[in-house]
Amino acid sequence: SLSLNITTFNCANVNGNLVLLTVTDVNGNASTCAATVSVEDTIFPIALCQNVTVYLNNIGSGVTNAAAANNGSSDNCLIASITLSQSAFYCAEVGSNLEVLTVTDANGNSTSCNLTVTVIDTVAPTAICQNVTVQLDGNGNGSILPSAVNNGSNDACGIQSVTLSQSSFVCAEVGTNSEVLTVTDANGNSTTCATIITVEDTVAPIALCTNVVVQ
Repeated sequence: SLSLNITTFNCANVNGNLVLLTVTDVNGNASTCAATVSVEDTIFPIALCQNVTVYLNNIGSGVTNAAAANNGSSDNCLIASITLSQSAFYCAEVGSNLEVLTVTDANGNSTSCNLTVTVIDTVAPTAICQNVTVQLDGNGNGSILPSAVNNGSNDACGIQSVTLSQSSFVCAEVGTNSEVLTVTDANGNSTTCATIITVEDTVAPIALCTNVVVQ
């Protein structure tokens, strides 16, 4: 007969294993010898992904991790590591980003899957106003640009537009006028601040005389 002291192997036996072979003849005499049985794991892990959404913060950055992108990846032995191709995102990456999740098992086999990381900016800009004065001209008209009212409005991802609720003024509006400055960032978020537009008429009238005769 021929017999082995070990006949079954599992993940714990990967690499070399000392096995004894016992040879017994028909008269009951036995002898043994030792051999190395090398156990290999060539089965790749099963990588399962799920899409992830990342929201930027007020400084224009956001993070995720491999655990958030993993959707139950598995392996016949043990998983050693799960890594994501990119975990930090910024304003320039607002929208859809194709990323890769890589799963590596304890024996060096690895596989990957693709996922989409959607980066969203929901942080409104900071709108800062200053009060301004508008002087009417000789025709009774005056105007102001939104940039004159803007006093350092800012956004981490950049400001796309600054608009003023009213920029042209006439004689009927001499005095104080409450207006609104709207600041919109590059991703469509907007916020407002209030300002006072003081309209002044400092143009003296034109006096025209004519000579008269009094009887």
